[in-house]
Amino acid sequence: MSPSSETAHGKRLVIVESPAKAKTIKGYLGPGYIVEASVGHIRDLPGTAAEVPDEYTGEVRRLGVDVEHDFAPIYVVNPDKKSQVTKLKSLLKESDELYLATDEDREGEAIAWHLQEVLKPKVPVHRMVFHEITKDAIQEAVRNPRDLNQRLVDAQETRRILDRLYGYEVSPVLWKKVMPKLSAGRVQSVATRLVVERERERMAFRSASYWDLIATFATGRTAADAANPESFGARLVGVDGKRIATGRDFGQDGQLKTANTLHLDEQAARALAAALEQTAFSVRSVESKPYRRSPYAPFRTTTLQQEASRKLGFGAKRTMQVAQKLYENGFITYMRTDSTTLSDTAISAARAQVTQLYGADYLPDAPRTYASKVKNAQEAHEAIRPSGDRFRTPAETGLAGDDFRLYELIWMRTVASQMKDAVGQSVTVRVGGRSADGRDVEFSASGKIITFHGFLKAYVEGADDPNAELDDRERRLPQVTEGDPLAADRLTPEGHATKPPARYTEASLVKELEDREIGRPSTYASIIDTIINRKYVFKKGTALVPSFLSFAVVNLLEKHFGRLVDYDFTAKMEDDLDRIAAGQAESVPWLKRFYFGEGEGAGTAAEAGNGDGDHLGGLKELVTDLGAIDAREISSFPIAEGLVLRVGRYGPYVEKLSEVEGEPGQRADIPDDLPPDELTVELAEELLAKPSGERALGTDPVSGNPLVAKDGRYGPYVTEVLPEGTPKTGKNAVKPRTASLFKTMSLDTVTLEDALRLLSLPRVVGNDPEGNEITAQNGRYGPYLKRGTDSRSLTDEDQLFTITLEEALAIYAQPKQRGRAAAAAPLKELGTDPVSERPVVVKDGRFGPYVTDGETNATLRKDDEVETITPERGYELLAEKRARGPVKKAAKKAPAKKTTAKAAATKTAATKTAAKKTAAKKTAAKKTAAKKTVAKKTATKKTAAKKTATSKTAASAPDEG
Repeated sequence: MSPSSETAHGKRLVIVESPAKAKTIKGYLGPGYIVEASVGHIRDLPGTAAEVPDEYTGEVRRLGVDVEHDFAPIYVVNPDKKSQVTKLKSLLKESDELYLATDEDREGEAIAWHLQEVLKPKVPVHRMVFHEITKDAIQEAVRNPRDLNQRLVDAQETRRILDRLYGYEVSPVLWKKVMPKLSAGRVQSVATRLVVERERERMAFRSASYWDLIATFATGRTAADAANPESFGARLVGVDGKRIATGRDFGQDGQLKTANTLHLDEQAARALAAALEQTAFSVRSVESKPYRRSPYAPFRTTTLQQEASRKLGFGAKRTMQVAQKLYENGFITYMRTDSTTLSDTAISAARAQVTQLYGADYLPDAPRTYASKVKNAQEAHEAIRPSGDRFRTPAETGLAGDDFRLYELIWMRTVASQMKDAVGQSVTVRVGGRSADGRDVEFSASGKIITFHGFLKAYVEGADDPNAELDDRERRLPQVTEGDPLAADRLTPEGHATKPPARYTEASLVKELEDREIGRPSTYASIIDTIINRKYVFKKGTALVPSFLSFAVVNLLEKHFGRLVDYDFTAKMEDDLDRIAAGQAESVPWLKRFYFGEGEGAGTAAEAGNGDGDHLGGLKELVTDLGAIDAREISSFPIAEGLVLRVGRYGPYVEKLSEVEGEPGQRADIPDDLPPDELTVELAEELLAKPSGERALGTDPVSGNPLVAKDGRYGPYVTEVLPEGTPKTGKNAVKPRTASLFKTMSLDTVTLEDALRLLSLPRVVGNDPEGNEITAQNGRYGPYLKRGTDSRSLTDEDQLFTITLEEALAIYAQPKQRGRAAAAAPLKELGTDPVSERPVVVKDGRFGPYVTDGETNATLRKDDEVETITPERGYELLAEKRARGPVKKAAKKAPAKKTTAKAAATKTAATKTAAKKTAAKKTAAKKTAAKKTVAKKTATKKTAAKKTATSKTAASAPDEG
């Protein structure tokens, strides 16, 4: 069957995930193929209870999973995908065959299965799989389709159900005991714990000071060339047979932990340097060893994320976004893979390029193969490499910006993996002498000479430690032999201090998660993105810093759900899920064991734990008994005697406990961006000593209440102090009047008169000729006039108090300007959209920058930047927005039916012979329409009530790992 001809088979519909992928594949198939995107998942567990079909009630409605009937999931079509599903069904009606061409992994297989379930095709269905988007690969995939892999589908479904149960059961506990709108997840909570534990280590860390000597020794010879220098540096390593203490000899408490070592302080180091000034030194030993370094394996998902972070400064999410784009446009193979295997075609392409670019001397006799280090690696996939049977050099791709940089990284790594080892010599020289006071000292110097660079010519791996020496770095020592005399040109005492363990970066956290076998490598980017977006972690440079909020969350989870955030338990749970995927265990008994604590279980997760006495008696039991959780204790962390850090519902603060029991202590807010290890006793006292920002202004002459100016979390404001005993909660609660200061005002200079004017807003300006009231108000976007629903901006804040009715009417007499007075120039021009064939530009909108072709608008995503966005990315955002279809306003449907009824009645009334019947019908139609309208309004109210009741669940309990 030729993919480029229609043949007797008629039209074939090919469904992929993304519009960009569809566009690329369409170019490789003939006119007999329709290629359309599903735009990701079309069906999933419901996001809110309102999305659950009416026949489901109780826990099923809340969870979206029927835990009483073998954990059957309730799937619904995503609201924003309904228009796309309709389009796919329409295209399928015109087609004779259906090809499901989603990615060949668990997620892709699940998307394909959901498509088949929703579309219900009556034509032959084929599963089309490929690892790269090239013409040969696509046409080969069409010729050799397979069936859906139900085992992969079941594995993905089990993970989805597990994550839903974890997220929807544990998150509400956090809402009740810590703060609303928090989330917990099977992997995200463990990742957060790792970051918090590292910060705890930094907080407990005590630095130690130690000294040594650096000597510069001269051989007495004139250097013949750079390969044989006349002098070299060496470090003191021993005195009288005792090793000099270095950083690794000290514990976290700053105490020396290694026996038989000499700890030098500054005084001792300087005294020793003075005693060695006249010492005659000589070479005691020269040890030379062969040096050999083999190439690094080709990239898999996690190693690509790590290297892109080290070398390009990309976050894990950005790396995957760029890699996805390169894959969909046919530049690299599939980027979510655990495998380091290269196909025979790829090995041949890499070896050919080695010979072409570096010469035959750099090509090993036999191809190199790499075994995967990842347990349960998906070996069906290849490593991440340039696509095709001939690799394009970066210059040949036509790529630019981040796309070029990441492709170049992948290309260099792949080519280097098929090159010869780097070889050379490593040398260690020991130099000894005796001090003036009789002490025997020994210095050491290490060198490395690379005689053949091999793969290092093409690629050198980066390091997480900025001070680490890279593999291609040489250190040349002079050619000396044992017994050679040396003179010390310089002896320099050098002080050092031990450093706390480094915070995780995105790269090192990815490595840690993978080393601990927690979660799946393909999900790490989204996990890191989640813990940052949930404010559990923030970035300081490249470091991941835990917030005080995350300390409270992890504290609760460790004390009351110990196993759920235990590293071994989470890793063994991953093993169990892989065994289910391999068909070695069944999902329903395992889920019962996890949720209800029933049965023997299919895996070993239940036996893992952290030894805190907690048990896996079933998740449901754990989240039901919350009486033992003291919310205040969970969120309180002592700093010193009588001084405590607390995480409140509105953020963290320090509190100096009151000496009077039951009385609130002195409090001070903590800056949101303060790293926890920087909160010392001294800083806490400093924050408490600062003025609270509250300044008495005087008394309101009307109410008699005192007025004060304060500095709040959202800026300075004025407020009234209500009399003691005024109810603050319940039906009779009274709220104090407050008003934000104008931009021209400051907390230090605001007066009582200013406060009274601010609290007088909104001000009634007057009534227009029709009797409509016009008010002057201060809003989020500045001062404005309001008449009914019609608002008009004012030019400055003073107008709120000075504008007259005539001036206000003159403003309303002008045509209303939409947006700014004049259309702002585009921020960037991207070119012509291939679909609408209209010019695409980037504009600045009220809610941030967006791309538009004049018909469709699409907001830029979090990682898209105006300066770096490419035309292709702009077209992709617009295509995704078109695929989702316009937002429908359901509220306008009822009047439409009413109009139809009236129109039908009016048409009938035109016939004289049936006048009476028409009148009767018209009346009936009106009554029916009225009843329908009332019923619909009632239903709408009920739905709104349901949505309100469940919106918290939807917004606050994400169930992603």
